[in-house]
Amino acid sequence: MESSTTPNSQSITRPSEGSPSSKWREWKQEMKKRKSAQTEALLAKKQKKAEKAKVAAEEAEKLESEEQELKANLGRPWTISIALPGSILDNAQSPELRTYLAGQIARACVVFNVDEIIIFDESGTTKQSTEGVFEGIGKKGNANVQLARILQYLECPQYLRKSFFPKHSDLQYAGVLNPLDCPHHMRTDDESEFREGVVLNRPAKEGKGSFVNAGMRKEVRIDRQLQAGIRVTVKLNDKGKQTGNEKKFFTGTVVGPTVPRTDRGLYWGYTVRLAPTLGTVFTKCPYKGGYDLTIGTSDRGENADEVPLPKFSHLLVVFGGLKGLEYSLECDERLKVNEVEHLFDMYLNTCSGQGSRTIRTEATILITMATLRPKIKETFWS
Repeated sequence: MESSTTPNSQSITRPSEGSPSSKWREWKQEMKKRKSAQTEALLAKKQKKAEKAKVAAEEAEKLESEEQELKANLGRPWTISIALPGSILDNAQSPELRTYLAGQIARACVVFNVDEIIIFDESGTTKQSTEGVFEGIGKKGNANVQLARILQYLECPQYLRKSFFPKHSDLQYAGVLNPLDCPHHMRTDDESEFREGVVLNRPAKEGKGSFVNAGMRKEVRIDRQLQAGIRVTVKLNDKGKQTGNEKKFFTGTVVGPTVPRTDRGLYWGYTVRLAPTLGTVFTKCPYKGGYDLTIGTSDRGENADEVPLPKFSHLLVVFGGLKGLEYSLECDERLKVNEVEHLFDMYLNTCSGQGSRTIRTEATILITMATLRPKIKETFWS
């Protein structure tokens, strides 16, 4: 059987110097053909490689675009804030009932995914921090600070409370309140992409970051060195799968506390802000550009059932105390408006035809948010 060979694999012997000129021409032509074939093959190889690189780049760009689109669909860029006076605690007859009332407000807020709670003082005090010791937890105490402290305590994951909340008289009865059970209140073996943690005072190798207690069976080493004792949001590697028992610790990166909401649409608890007056509820907004939709609630307002909500980035809903928002306006001399409804974009009655002369603030929050929820859903997901 004869063996077949390709032209490129055939061996061509160079003619000797005494060979006829015809053989030289034939040899040169053959060598030229072979060189041309080799050049074409090299160009084809380069072109094929370039096409593969182009396809790979297009696929990477497509994947990145799909990931961005997925984030946009999953994430929640808009926020909901509520503001209410701490004086509502003064309507409770005992320290236990004051604590229980604060727990009701916290539960209402997490049920409706409230991102920020502002406690403002109707009397115009300048206290803007929960730090310090105050005289008692009864009516002689500071109701605004006590309400803010209890709300902060309940929002904090259980495994972090000892790190951030030392024993305090305002929290004397907080341990018997119903848990909020928010998505970031994780159990030890829960798997999650994100977790809340506290930076530990544990030395790590230079340039190797810090260690964090994130409520897992092992500590988490984060990607940067941070001061011990601060609270951080950690994005875990492998999306929080607690595998690899041979490892001494898990690893993760520190992200902003809003990332779980903006990237994945997760409700990640609320922040608490103290405002000395009604006016500072608006002027001290933590969001860039401020609140672009503000709603005041009152039985004198427009029927909320008949009013659609426009699109917004940051919604603020303000509730009055025992004496209503009118009293809060009177106590704030810096607000140069005569009618309280002029402070808001919308002034709504969220429970028209009520059967009681008055509705307590904790009930008003539930009624109002239940009324606004389908309107928000229609605005953003219709």
